[in-house]
Formats: sequence, C-alpha cells, structure tokens
Amino acid sequence: MKNIFKNTTLILGLLFLAVSLSLTSCNRSDDEADDLPQEELSDVLLRVTDEATGTPVVYDYQVNSTTNPNVKLINGHTYNVEVIFKNGDEDATQEIKDAKDEHFLVYNFPNSDITLTRTDDANSTRKDGSRVGLKTKWVVNTAVKNASAPSQLVLTLFHEPVTVSEASAVSGNGVVYGTHTGGETDAQANYNIIN
Repeated sequence: MKNIFKNTTLILGLLFLAVSLSLTSCNRSDDEADDLPQEELSDVLLRVTDEATGTPVVYDYQVNSTTNPNVKLINGHTYNVEVIFKNGDEDATQEIKDAKDEHFLVYNFPNSDITLTRTDDANSTRKDGSRVGLKTKWVVNTAVKNASAPSQLVLTLFHEPVTVSEASAVSGNGVVYGTHTGGETDAQANYNIIN
C-alpha cells in the first residue's frame, strides 16, 4: 500500500512539474503578425547598388554563420542599399513592414566613415515618424579608416523598442546610425567592409 502511495505521489509530482513548465514557457508577443523570432530568420541580405553603375550586388549573411560576407565599397561612391530578411526561400521582409511600428534597424560602422541616410517610403515608416531603415543611402567617405583593424557593418533589427531615433553618434572609430531604448534583438548580421 505504501508503494502505491509513493508511486501516485511521484506521478502527481511529475505531472505538476510538467504542467508548471508548460505554463511558464513564453511567447514574446501575442500578435501573430508581429512575431518574427530570430530562429525563423535564415538570411539577412544587403542589396547594394552603386549609383555610378546602377548594378546591384547582393551580400548574404547567413544567420549563425561563422563567416561574414565581404561588402566591397569604393571611397567617394554613393550606394543605395536595401535590407531583405529571409526565412529559407521565403521573403520575410513584408512581415517587418506589416509590423513596422514594432521594428527598427540600427547600423553600426566600426572603423568606417560612411554617411547613412534612411530612404524608406511610407510602407516602412513608423507612426512616430522614424523610418525602420530597410532602405538607406550610403555615401562612402572612407570604407576602411585603419587598415590594421577590421571594418564592419553590424546591422541589428530590434523588436518592440520603447523609443527610437534616427540620430547618429560617434562610436569608437566609426558611427552608429539609430538609437533605441528597450526591446529585444530580432536579428543581428555582421558584414566585413572592404575596398
């Protein structure tokens, strides 16, 4: 009789633990249209078009990759850049546009002198007037400032930031375009900047 009681107590305890764990697992957002977890993004692509040639070049950062794409930029040139988010073969960029008030991109250019302007249209402009940053224009003053240090673009997509600003700030040997408070990282992509 004692064994039956112990087994029943053990089973009830395990059942309680399983139910507790399932209740405490969380979803970042209750809004399905706004739910774009990093696990669902496989690639962050930059479509970089040199205004001088009009020819686009696509650089594909694969999420969780150990290597970064090399983005070739020429000093003194101007580029139109579009960011595309993919989930396998599916374009997930529209999900970000559909939930534009919940997303914001921050561009960090360590060891580069690049002037960035956001050129998003109304489909990618938040209610607060800030542009998400899916489309930008880059004026490349100096692609690689110090040849002995890596030049990069660290591109971060934030989800549900409390506040955002398109303002830029000097950071170390480069410039960061965009600031935010609060929120979570939906995706971060790293690209090497080369001449």
